[in-house]
Amino acid sequence: MTYVLMGDSLAAGQGGDYDQGFAVQTAQHLGKGRQIILNNVGVSGSRARDLLGQQLSQTLDSRPDLVLISVGGNDVTHLTPLLSLKSQLSSLVEKLLASNCQMKIVLTGSPDMGGVPRFLRPLRDIAGIRSNMVNTVFDEVIKTYQLTWAPLSKETGPSFREDPSLFAPDKFHPNNRGYELMIQTLNRGLDQAITDQPSHCPSPER
Repeated sequence: MTYVLMGDSLAAGQGGDYDQGFAVQTAQHLGKGRQIILNNVGVSGSRARDLLGQQLSQTLDSRPDLVLISVGGNDVTHLTPLLSLKSQLSSLVEKLLASNCQMKIVLTGSPDMGGVPRFLRPLRDIAGIRSNMVNTVFDEVIKTYQLTWAPLSKETGPSFREDPSLFAPDKFHPNNRGYELMIQTLNRGLDQAITDQPSHCPSPER
């Protein structure tokens, strides 16, 4: 199975040890019982629009069977208009599926930016509200294209809000313990995509 990770600083593992981050740990999980070819094309600072450039080209060159898209946090902090975000995500998904209609795609959406210690209140509260708005767009795209959701905000947000020790010294990115928590959500999403995500190929004409 060829597996590609697209995204931002979370995909790149910033804040922790790379071997404890998304790419290596999810690939090791997927590799239980199958051979995995991993290509991590994530770039720190990326927004959804940035994935349509070099990351998409590198992904298509890999001819993946499974793609994890970890993006959204920078769209929260940079105030990406929601309509633009939906258009960018839809275009990305359509281009991926046009290359392989059997491809499985998992999206994380934004983590809960309302728990980031670097943000002081009321900015932290505003970031939390924006996270919810951005993730509503992700949810719409996932439902439209019958993709799989690995909801970082919903499943890990409360823990990050309650425990600042899950963050790296920069008080923005997760540390190894924070990544470990997030990876549990990712692995469940990846497993679900492999077993349950339907084919995106057109039905044969009768």
